[in-house]
Amino acid sequence: MQAWHEISRQISAVTDSFFEVKEAYSIGGGCINQAYCITDGKQRYFVKLNTPGNLAMFEAEAVGLVEIHQSRTIRVPVPVCSGQNTHAAWLILEYLDINNGKYGKASDLGRQLAAMHRTTCSQFGWIRDNTIGKNPQINTTSLNWVEFWRMHRLGNQLELAKNNGFNGKLQELGEQLLANLAKLLPDASPLPSLLHGDLWSGNYAYDKTGEPVLFDPAVYYGDREADIAMTELFGGFPAGFYSAYRCDYPLDSGYNIRKVVYNLYHVLNHLNLFGGGYCCQAEQMMSKLLAEIR
Repeated sequence: MQAWHEISRQISAVTDSFFEVKEAYSIGGGCINQAYCITDGKQRYFVKLNTPGNLAMFEAEAVGLVEIHQSRTIRVPVPVCSGQNTHAAWLILEYLDINNGKYGKASDLGRQLAAMHRTTCSQFGWIRDNTIGKNPQINTTSLNWVEFWRMHRLGNQLELAKNNGFNGKLQELGEQLLANLAKLLPDASPLPSLLHGDLWSGNYAYDKTGEPVLFDPAVYYGDREADIAMTELFGGFPAGFYSAYRCDYPLDSGYNIRKVVYNLYHVLNHLNLFGGGYCCQAEQMMSKLLAEIR
């Protein structure tokens, strides 16, 4: 791998401890980046690799991990450095021994996420844009949650879908939904909570001590229900997670409708990433939401 020499040199510089890649093991599980564990026989690091043009994506992810880490609520892999050469861009992270949940408690994950969601700021959005998958996620700050979700979440994904050739019924329903969005989201703006932003079951695990770990974030500040909604989208989290979360931070009435609004964003994003049946799913979700306000 042509990047290993430069990665070794950069790690040595930022850690003030000599490191040279002796072995690199490919780690599966991602569909956007290549992932490796690298080691010199003593130290290990987790590496994400992509094409040179994706450095900004990695830099934003690193800042997002730091944002969560600084909340002191839930564990994330700490960023070490990022960089690029003519062959690749990379993100180097603390290497964590993780397992599939056998030694961790879903209730701990629920309580710690509730604590993370109590980390708030004064506006919706974030200090920088990032990505959701490989698509741009716009985080321009706003004091108005409905306008933020209309413009920077659903509106942006619908525009991407249009550019990708998804027109007709999808766009017609989308226009109607955007015009009526205020009827579906909270009358009083929610608190701008620190969100993971891409919280599906593939983006959490437990370390070797059983402590919950979050990774691959798409951080911003928004309605905490948007994170909880996504946990239900692709297979769901264990029951203990939901009971512990709701015990520490109960959800407001109307969540069951709002979660469809929030998950529509991710279904549209999957449409723009993968195409296929996500178009029908998005149309069905929009039709369901529009039926609620008629």
